Amino acid sequence: MTHDKGMTVELTHDEVRTIAELAKLDLTDDEIALYAGQLSEVFNYFQRLQELDTSHIEPTASVLPLQNVLREDVPGQPLTPEDAVANAPDSDDNQFRVSAVLGDE
Repeated sequence: MTHDKGMTVELTHDEVRTIAELAKLDLTDDEIALYAGQLSEVFNYFQRLQELDTSHIEPTASVLPLQNVLREDVPGQPLTPEDAVANAPDSDDNQFRVSAVLGDE
């Protein structure tokens, strides 16, 4: 990766191959050439962001105001046993029927 402060970043094809190996990606030569250009642009954008003076900006986890959007916990009418198993793939006597997990023990 070649860069100096204020200069652009240009990833080599070997650097992209190394990144692809670390990510367990098997890339073709055409993909390596494509991603070398795209990743270089991403790094150049990061470099531009690093040049911004953010010392006057208070650290924050989100730029949006956060609030819970929960409804009041009000008890309602419970499901009947028949309704509870109505969409089950298999049921018997208002109980869910599932395949054995442990075998013939």
